[in-house]
Amino acid sequence: MIPDVSKALSWLEAHPEAIKGIRRGIERETLRVNADGSLAQTGHPEALGAALTHEWITTDFAETLLEFITPVDADIDHMLAFLRDIHRHTARTLDQERMWPFSMPCYVGDEQDIELAQYGKSNIGQMKTLYREGLKNRYGALMQIISGVHYNFSLPLSFWQARLGVKDAESGKEEISAGYFSLIRNYYRFGWVIPYLFGASPAICSSFLKGREGKSTLPFERDENGMIYLPYATSLRLSDLGYTNKSQNNLGITFNDLHTYVTALKKAIRTPSEEYAAMGVKRDGRYLQLNTNVLQIENELYAPIRPKRVTKRGETPSDALLRGGIEYIEVRSLDINPFSPVGVDATQARFLDLFLIWCALADAPEMSSDELLCSRKNWNRVILEGRKPGQTIGIGCEVSHEPLADVGKALFADLRRVAEVLDKLNGDSQYQGVCDELVASFDNPDLTYSARILQAMKEGGLKQVGLALAEQYRHMLSEEPLEILDSDTLTEEQRASFERQQALEAADTLSFDAFLEQVNAAK
Repeated sequence: MIPDVSKALSWLEAHPEAIKGIRRGIERETLRVNADGSLAQTGHPEALGAALTHEWITTDFAETLLEFITPVDADIDHMLAFLRDIHRHTARTLDQERMWPFSMPCYVGDEQDIELAQYGKSNIGQMKTLYREGLKNRYGALMQIISGVHYNFSLPLSFWQARLGVKDAESGKEEISAGYFSLIRNYYRFGWVIPYLFGASPAICSSFLKGREGKSTLPFERDENGMIYLPYATSLRLSDLGYTNKSQNNLGITFNDLHTYVTALKKAIRTPSEEYAAMGVKRDGRYLQLNTNVLQIENELYAPIRPKRVTKRGETPSDALLRGGIEYIEVRSLDINPFSPVGVDATQARFLDLFLIWCALADAPEMSSDELLCSRKNWNRVILEGRKPGQTIGIGCEVSHEPLADVGKALFADLRRVAEVLDKLNGDSQYQGVCDELVASFDNPDLTYSARILQAMKEGGLKQVGLALAEQYRHMLSEEPLEILDSDTLTEEQRASFERQQALEAADTLSFDAFLEQVNAAK
């Protein structure tokens, strides 16, 4: 059912110090909405700083789509307190606007009214907005305002030294990268457990399907309030309705080796697309997209997990990986947690620690692009009907099937051994408590986030529950004092962010046309 990890777990129990010093960070997206739930039509609030250059508060696709970013942190509770401080500050700044507590947008009028995120007059700022224009024209704006949580995770160097015998990060970058790719392959094989436990988008508002009703073949049920849902769904955000892109399935990108991964990614940003060429780069003197390639830039690749390295100025993500190897991985499969005012909680963070360590320890045979597509079948089962009685999981590439509950409980038997190691290091039992809490969801799917939120939506209405939570969290966060940040620090970062943006604008020597030509030529 799952790989035999007993030897690796025994090794971990004999080398507990190897996982001391895990580092993490969180990125949380949320839509600004009005009191009636409609998308805010205001620009990014000046009091929150310059979205292009602020350390912690930016925007994603749209002016109304906030993104909060924590610094790298070795302590989960400190990281979440920092994230909560950003929310507290924002809640006070927004005044009458709220932060929508679900991944899926609801009160959406005309897609054309969704204003793209604006980043000022610098060439890099204009390029960011044009990239979003390309996303809108390629995939539609509605898909781009779906919100999620990203969990950034890195194992300490001591883990790779003890496990692989590397001396340091520089000389060991190939081995460390191979270790992270092994983790990623296991994530593709078993990461469906994340939407099973934490998926929280089993339903959507009818406005989300407006104009696309005939394109979906999913057997939706409807209630009298306009809610559309699948009774056993966990995360429609991760389905073909949400933030995915089927046209990228044929890119042949695999996660077996750093150099083949980067080569395939670079090929995608250099390969012309007939579809996007027909659209053109410009129409009537106005840019429509950065270029007509399969991917405008590397970040356009949709994936549930990404290998990452912090980039230097002017460096692409793939060039950073080639320079220094994989530094951390970015988990992208978390829905907004509607039961938390900040969209994510400590239980989820601790589970991800356990699961990602397990993924790094377990054997992970190489996966072809066909096998990666095959692994999507298990994800789709869980996403669309994960709580269905008797649901099974495909083993291998659908060679056999096992009950989802049995596979989940077998996985948690391993995770508990990892939890015991972490709890001994920390002198408490918090990780084991997470195991006890979550493993019960396999015998009782009603304990999953998706089941709990769907029940609330059926009783109170999706829109009404969303508005009530948004108002509850606005009031709560507005009243709470700051824990880690203080008002002076926040004011200084707001001021400094505008200074940094202005410096970028002043430093430009090329016209935007010439700058864009240079960027595309560099690929």
